[in-house]
Amino acid sequence: MGLLIAMLAAGCSTKTAPVDPAPVEEQVSENQVPEDAEALEPEIAAAPEVAPGEDLTQTEQAVLNQRFGLLFDLEPHENEEVELFFTYYNHKARKTMARWLERSQPYLPYVRRVFTQYGLPQDLVLLPFVESGYNVKAYSWAGAGGMWQFMRGTGRLYGLKSDWWIDERRDPYKATDAAARHLKDLYDKFGDWYLALAAYNAGEGKISRALKQAGCDDFFELTEKNRKLSRRIRLKQETRHYVPKFIAISKIFQNLDTLGFEPVSWDMEDEVTEVKVPGGTDLLALARAGNMSWKEFHDLNPAFRRQVSPPHMEAVAYLPADKADKMIAYLAEPGSRPYAGYTRYRVRSGDSWWRISRRYGVPINVLKSVNNTRSNTLRPGQYVMVPGNGSKTSVAEASMVSTSTAKTRAIANERGNYVVRSGDTLWTISQSFGTTVNTLKKANGLRSSRLKVGQKLYIPNSSNAATKQAVKEAEMVKAQLVHYKVRRGDNLYSISRKFGVKVSDLCRWNSLSAKATIYAGQKLKVYVQ
Repeated sequence: MGLLIAMLAAGCSTKTAPVDPAPVEEQVSENQVPEDAEALEPEIAAAPEVAPGEDLTQTEQAVLNQRFGLLFDLEPHENEEVELFFTYYNHKARKTMARWLERSQPYLPYVRRVFTQYGLPQDLVLLPFVESGYNVKAYSWAGAGGMWQFMRGTGRLYGLKSDWWIDERRDPYKATDAAARHLKDLYDKFGDWYLALAAYNAGEGKISRALKQAGCDDFFELTEKNRKLSRRIRLKQETRHYVPKFIAISKIFQNLDTLGFEPVSWDMEDEVTEVKVPGGTDLLALARAGNMSWKEFHDLNPAFRRQVSPPHMEAVAYLPADKADKMIAYLAEPGSRPYAGYTRYRVRSGDSWWRISRRYGVPINVLKSVNNTRSNTLRPGQYVMVPGNGSKTSVAEASMVSTSTAKTRAIANERGNYVVRSGDTLWTISQSFGTTVNTLKKANGLRSSRLKVGQKLYIPNSSNAATKQAVKEAEMVKAQLVHYKVRRGDNLYSISRKFGVKVSDLCRWNSLSAKATIYAGQKLKVYVQ
């Protein structure tokens, strides 16, 4: 599933530098996705089919037939899809289910406490398994984020801020409270938990319109009548599968020992101290005050997208309870560890906001905000503070390795054994030569994935027969990259026929499985020969 990072480029001129080829002012795109974003695992959106030899054991069948919690008695035809997902997560996706269970352990106790406070059924603590596999860093192709998969608009309705600096949909504590309130509102609206869950997935309006046209007030009856609804009102497969999947996972979770899964530990909750940090706090320095690496701090605070807190607001940080005293002491005297999450850049002749923005990957209006200025003018010798970008190393540390990067690029250019062609990407090149994107980046001193036609790349180990054959094949292919927007009724097969390419290639170019679901409006890469 592909996620798009959109940023509007801009710039301004200075009195001491030539005018840069860019618009007047740059805006921060709200559609940006964090660098450490993780795509939803394919098992989240899977539409499984029963495979030969996957019959349930007597024990598994007994668990499937149990009734408890939100699981009211189902008719036989209603239980068919529940059994499908129950079989899938017990067999084919068993390793994935085990990984989700392990990943949930730091969060489950807190989610259970919050849902108890709101008077919600305990079964609902399992909903993040259905949404994200309990992954706080997960983003869907449509832009839903965090373990509760809030869309940006819905998140805002429940107080979750999301911009270039911070994405509180990734805050496991704030997002859990928001999810509890949202679920409670949906239940108050529909008076039925199955319908509330369906509305959590598809939206309150979508379910309301579908129920009205179907003339019913029951989820399973609604799915039965779905084909008779108008195309605009009809529920997507994802929504029709949502409740059966939730029920199946609930049955598994309530019977982990019986089904042979490792039991979930309820004693692995992170002990944290919640503190409010003022705008513009140097978060990297805060982490170091507690002898923490940036990764350790960011694992506890995934909502922060930069190594500096949003300058325009007070934010919440979660500190390890055993290190909180030292870190709170730093907050009282931040000058004791200056500029760890910033780099202090000295303006050179010819510099402009646009050029500094491009060098460090920080939007112009953010740079101006951090430096408390609206002026477009920069003077040589002036200092500009640049906030850290939230990667494992600070901006200052990153600038220290620029010299070695330049040397790597020079060496790679001399040894270059592949010339970039139209339609090439690092990913397609890596696939052709049996290597990885990271290997290509390191071998060529690349910081980004952008390539230029005619650019020379050094492909490690290109002397073997397989690589030579790949070079030969690559030279024979004249491809043009097309960004195709999926239309209603499209599928991978019909798109492949339209462009005369293989389905397997279409899947490879877009990191999709052969059974992946595509959606109207989704953009796909197609290399047309």
